[in-house]
Amino acid sequence: MASLNPNLNVLGTVFAKHLLRRASFVYSKTIIDQFSVLTPSQALDLLLANAPLALPLPYDPTPTTAPDGFWTESTNIPSSFNNQNRKRSVIAGWWWFNAVNSPTLKFKLCHFLSTRFTVEKSICGAATYFYDHIRLLLFYSNGNYKSLAKKMTLDNSMLIYLNNTSNSKSAPNENYAREFLELFTIGKGPQIAAGNYTNYTEADIVQAARVLTGFRVKNDRTVVDAITGIPKGYNVYSSHDNTGFKVFSSAFGNTSIASATDAIGMDTELNSFVDMVFNQQATAKNICRKMYIYFVKSTISPEVETDIITPLANDLFNNGYEITPIIRKLLESQHFYDLDDSNATDETLGGIIKSPIQQISEIVTYLKATIPDPTTNSYEFYVNFWGNFVHDTFLSGANMILFDPENVAGHPAYYQSPSFDKNWISSSTLISKYRLGESLLDGFNRIRGNANLKAKINISDVIKNGNLISNASDAYTLTSELCNALFAQVPDADRINYFMNSFLLQGLEAYYWSSAWGVYLSTNNNSVVEPRLKLLVTKILSAPESQIF
Repeated sequence: MASLNPNLNVLGTVFAKHLLRRASFVYSKTIIDQFSVLTPSQALDLLLANAPLALPLPYDPTPTTAPDGFWTESTNIPSSFNNQNRKRSVIAGWWWFNAVNSPTLKFKLCHFLSTRFTVEKSICGAATYFYDHIRLLLFYSNGNYKSLAKKMTLDNSMLIYLNNTSNSKSAPNENYAREFLELFTIGKGPQIAAGNYTNYTEADIVQAARVLTGFRVKNDRTVVDAITGIPKGYNVYSSHDNTGFKVFSSAFGNTSIASATDAIGMDTELNSFVDMVFNQQATAKNICRKMYIYFVKSTISPEVETDIITPLANDLFNNGYEITPIIRKLLESQHFYDLDDSNATDETLGGIIKSPIQQISEIVTYLKATIPDPTTNSYEFYVNFWGNFVHDTFLSGANMILFDPENVAGHPAYYQSPSFDKNWISSSTLISKYRLGESLLDGFNRIRGNANLKAKINISDVIKNGNLISNASDAYTLTSELCNALFAQVPDADRINYFMNSFLLQGLEAYYWSSAWGVYLSTNNNSVVEPRLKLLVTKILSAPESQIF
């Protein structure tokens, strides 16, 4: 049976890699070595620790004659700044830089929450509203899912994205009410009749939309939430539906919510609605299923539903929807480390195809890519490296523009059954995914256009000085340790020999490499070792085994 009992053993290298990849966007040998002598509980103590942001604020270095700079802190109306699309990209770059400089669960949980409370950053209002949206996700990443659901209702980006800012008693708009139930919280459940989805009905959406009338965008960001310190929307009672009770179906126990009598009462009414939705066990189960798909694997068998999802959901429900205890229990469990069965066909290690953001984050952090410093070289980071290459070329080509999925359901990898994460691999994404490593190793955009990335993996220097390889002069050791680090599962000797002979030695004897490496160490001339290492690592990074984690 699948087991939530904790894995009490020391992690070791393989499980340390597994936990670090699933729980963080930082993947480094230093942390793997640190975790390998810890139990999962001890490693999670570190992963759940709070740390300040490496980059406190996003900075827009354009126009170069008079940069907009730290525009998110300006008192000017957010929409008054030029080029909102570029600024949204800047914010995504700010988030990613912090993510790859924070070896904690915070950013993985933040990204998970973004797959639940989805907005498309290109159509959610001014870039500064999107910045506030991301900060809200970060604030609750180690917090309370139910509280986030309440706060999200007055998030300026969400108010714009799902049109709730135009939802009024005289012109109801059901968009946000529908997605709040279907996507953000309880989920539909099996349809049992026309307009009846088990967990709620079409009539419930109508009543929810009535509750949600009158919440409006605050364009100047002058209304600030007392708990989060983040700007939010505000209540306009004259637009609120106060025409009697909002009565819900038997799916919610025929709950009746009294209408507010003033603007302050709108918050009380909202709280009653949210409490009603979160008082359903189905809500807790839906959230736990989504968490399992994101952090473990997309296949939820009847056994997993019974032994993992149900008890996790009970815990989530009973602890008031606090996120941290649940994710901790899941990532400590024997099931997460595949220690609860002997079935080799349902492995957890290597059980997920990497998202593009996971892929680039692993490569950059493990192979120590030299990227522009966003503080001292803001233009090179935000425009050349992040904007032109990562955001507009790699992520766009890999079909994962960060925080900008194709619709409110999010990226298909997180919701579209039965393919789920297999959606990351298609004929349209292969070039970007397979040429990412080559681009970073060359320092030029090999996906499209050949422009200078202003970033590079100096691979011979990394191997020499990065403490990644125990004996880099030995061709087999070098190849096997790179494969072990960059693949989710340990490859067999035949696979290692294939990479070593085909790309590092290229038909020569092993002593040739030992001699060439010795020359490099003594002269610092890398003209022989650099192209061979680049070819080897390029082929490892583009191998099928490198696409899973």
